Amino acid sequence: MVAESELLRRRMLRALERRERYRYVRPEVQASGEGWVVSSPCCSRNIDPEGGVIDIALLQRTAGGWILSRRDHAGARWVRHSKGARLDTLLDVLCEDPQRVFWP
Repeated sequence: MVAESELLRRRMLRALERRERYRYVRPEVQASGEGWVVSSPCCSRNIDPEGGVIDIALLQRTAGGWILSRRDHAGARWVRHSKGARLDTLLDVLCEDPQRVFWP
């Protein structure tokens, strides 16, 4: 039997297949002490000139739903972006990203 956390991780990965930016790379989703970290190769090379893997987003479950944070790479910290009752709503925000705050 697959654990609930693995099912959640797979759900996030499936959602990330719909993203608008850098569709040719494969992001990863890993559980961390803070929640779920989405990371991806840095295709634009804006953050990592070598194209290494960078953190893109942090998804955290709360009592009332979910919090989506973006990575402030210059400050080496997470910055809260939005909050929602449904994970799918925040995954849509992450995948669309018209201002490129997640996929720099």
